[in-house]
Amino acid sequence: MEYTVNKLAQLSGVSGRTLRYYDQIGLLKPARINESGYRIYSDKEVDLLQQILFYRELEVSLEDIMNIISKPSFNETEALKNHYKNLRKKRDRLDKMIETIEKTIASKEGGIDMQDKDKFEGLKEKMIEENEAKYGKEIREKYGDETVDASNAKLMGMSQEKYEAMTSLGEEINTLFKKAYETGDPSSELAQELAAKHKEWLMYSWSSYSKEAHAGLAEMYVADERFTAYYDKTVKGGTKFLRDAILIYLGMN
Repeated sequence: MEYTVNKLAQLSGVSGRTLRYYDQIGLLKPARINESGYRIYSDKEVDLLQQILFYRELEVSLEDIMNIISKPSFNETEALKNHYKNLRKKRDRLDKMIETIEKTIASKEGGIDMQDKDKFEGLKEKMIEENEAKYGKEIREKYGDETVDASNAKLMGMSQEKYEAMTSLGEEINTLFKKAYETGDPSSELAQELAAKHKEWLMYSWSSYSKEAHAGLAEMYVADERFTAYYDKTVKGGTKFLRDAILIYLGMN
């Protein structure tokens, strides 16, 4: 089968504008351009579009998708198996959140007595799942499965008060990050306060702490482009500043 942009858009539910954009950035090129100048897509491009949409459903960026599917080692069957596994996890998490919401509604209406710790189960599972999807492979290689599993277990067992405190501290850190970066000096008072609060934030989920592990994480922020993109989103170009502030705080710079 062959499809024009309009026919592929109808088939997939993706707009023609999106398909043209995918062509423009090199993510999904048509099989050929016909004599009338229309983009023509074959079964191969249809299969690739399916892969792209699965990755988008899992909230993978277009840049990361392009990097994944352009690798010589990319295997469509293995990718589909991973999509299946990850979508099952996503469904399980959504089911958990739905269950939590149902219990909360029943509690508000006087139907059941809901424990405070149960109010955040779905949210904590989402946080763990997102962290595993984005950084799990690298973190596990660096710190080991036992350390990461212990950290996840600590987060899941966290009380309502601690969960709210951790969330609030994360927001405080983002605000302080911007102010500290404006000083231009990672050894400034604000930057060192930022590093101290970063350690405090880590301790909500870390089962144990060492300066070496903290420094290693800070270095990973700079070395891994996904960490860099996350922190640069808060403060453009600020990831290296955060790393330097942490190393100075730890006495390693």
